[in-house]
Amino acid sequence: MPKINGNEIRVGNVLEHNGGLWVAVKTDHVKPGKGGAFAQVEMKNLRNGSKLNERFRSADKVEKVRLEQKDQQFLYESDGMLVFMDSETFEQIELPADILGERRPFLQDGMTIVIEYHDSEALSASLPQKVTCKVVETEPVVKGQTAANSFKPAILDCGVKVMVPPFVGPDEDIIVNTETMEYSERA
Repeated sequence: MPKINGNEIRVGNVLEHNGGLWVAVKTDHVKPGKGGAFAQVEMKNLRNGSKLNERFRSADKVEKVRLEQKDQQFLYESDGMLVFMDSETFEQIELPADILGERRPFLQDGMTIVIEYHDSEALSASLPQKVTCKVVETEPVVKGQTAANSFKPAILDCGVKVMVPPFVGPDEDIIVNTETMEYSERA
């Protein structure tokens, strides 16, 4: 694995530190008036989710880990485990449902997601950036409500509540950004 200097750590880098795998969530480069510059890095453990704040000087060496990304197709869920199939080898794997976190409701049958592996261990999973959902329930359009930035709450078929523009009605398909969990556009 390549070693990088402490000042080269960027958000999203996966590092091997203190015997664990950590992803850099936030980095702040500090240059105090007295003493050498350092990078203040907030990291999250990929295995157990714990957080850690660490200072790295430019002379400190840290191991940068490359994760292998594989496209996997979602098949079904059973007993809190999600079953995925590798699109190339057709092998099936089971992962805990909490690997997707709060984005779990957006997972649909047959959806292809990207799972990141370190050796043969699945560490994280990410959904496509945009997902099509159907609006199940929303308030009716109020005539004359044309303020530029007015939104109303809507409940989607997956159970998630998002804010939508006033022109979106029930039984309409919309596209939701899974990273920000916000309305993106009409489908």
